[in-house]
Amino acid sequence: MQIEATPYHWPYDGKIDPKRTALVIIDMQTDFCGKGGYVEQMGYDLSLTARAIEPIRKLLDRVRQIEGFTVIHTREGHKPDLSDLPANKRWRSRQVGAEIGSLGPAGRILVRGERGWQIIEELSPIEGEPIIDKPGKGSFYATDLDLILKNKGITHLILTGITTDVCVHTTMREANDRGYECLILEDCTGATDPANHEAALKMVTMQGGVFGSVSNSAHVLKALEVY
Repeated sequence: MQIEATPYHWPYDGKIDPKRTALVIIDMQTDFCGKGGYVEQMGYDLSLTARAIEPIRKLLDRVRQIEGFTVIHTREGHKPDLSDLPANKRWRSRQVGAEIGSLGPAGRILVRGERGWQIIEELSPIEGEPIIDKPGKGSFYATDLDLILKNKGITHLILTGITTDVCVHTTMREANDRGYECLILEDCTGATDPANHEAALKMVTMQGGVFGSVSNSAHVLKALEVY
């Protein structure tokens, strides 16, 4: 069964094949959707990114029940010595009062191993679910994500997480260029600005689905009822 989506029902090439599909949960970390993290330190409304938590949790619970369906988590963060942090990225974070590497309520901001860097408890990975640690916005840059997907025979990605306009969108563009068929879920994503969230989703639908298609968790759950 295909998933109801815009501008085309997904996947375009037939019904969902769990063995060829991965649910990708991007950067659901305290730093991006939890108290005391990077996003809150920058002064943004946490509810705009935290909105994705519950829809993702429901979808994750269902996907974990389906044999052969892969779940992949990502985390953005840098080495404790910040040797993989570009100077301009650090400078930009300083301008908004939340310098990467500095000490905040959830530990050093966006530093691997700190509390803020950890994936939130509601969406904690379980044994067998790969975790991709990335230094940048895209999940393919400087990671082994592409190798993992190819080794598993995965060709289709359902993209969730935060933020819609930055890490999720960058990952979707990277995946599209590598030939993966992508679906982004509007209720399982969120941005620090509602207009950016909407704009990012609209971009996907242009040119007949330039990067893939857009749906929501209810439509996905409906399509998964056959499994």
